[in-house]
Amino acid sequence: MFISKIAKVVFITLFMTTFSVITSARENGAKSFDWGPLMDAITQVESEGDSRAISGQSCGAMQITPILVKDCNAILKKRGEKKRYTLNDRFSVKKSREMFVLIMSHYNPTNNVERAIRLWNGGVKYTTKGTQNYYNKVMKIYR
Repeated sequence: MFISKIAKVVFITLFMTTFSVITSARENGAKSFDWGPLMDAITQVESEGDSRAISGQSCGAMQITPILVKDCNAILKKRGEKKRYTLNDRFSVKKSREMFVLIMSHYNPTNNVERAIRLWNGGVKYTTKGTQNYYNKVMKIYR
């Protein structure tokens, strides 16, 4: 009888933990999707892979702006996470890719590749016309 009570407590604890993790992942827009090939194509278009690239306010391999860093930190704060990005993190390929995935999880939870490309180039209020050339360049490499 004592063992069955322990087993019941363990089962309930495991169930609640699993449910909590799944719920948290859904709330954060997490879905298993491999952004790697698209990030590689975007990196090639943005900087030809140069993590030290600078163009105006955009920096790093993925040409991240200060506004995007600020947006990432706002998303993290909203989710109750303690992690924050700095402007220097734009020069880290790893952290730049993390920011890309974070932005996609927030603004593109359906993992739409076309939306991801246009969003990365034109921001949240992108236009199809305004991002068409960039979309074509990325898709040429992505395919």
